[in-house]
Amino acid sequence: MAKKKAFLLRLDPKVHKAMQRWAQDELRSLNGHIEFLLRRALKKERRLKEEERRG
Repeated sequence: MAKKKAFLLRLDPKVHKAMQRWAQDELRSLNGHIEFLLRRALKKERRLKEEERRG
């Protein structure tokens, strides 16, 4: 598995609360849900190469 890059993300408290609820509804951690949503958006916009999608 590829090493993950850590970085700080600042969110509006209301956005954070809504994202936390959404992640819980999907049985994911908040971090995992944010990564899931980012990957989905990148795939939709064709911003990831095929080999990067698998990582």
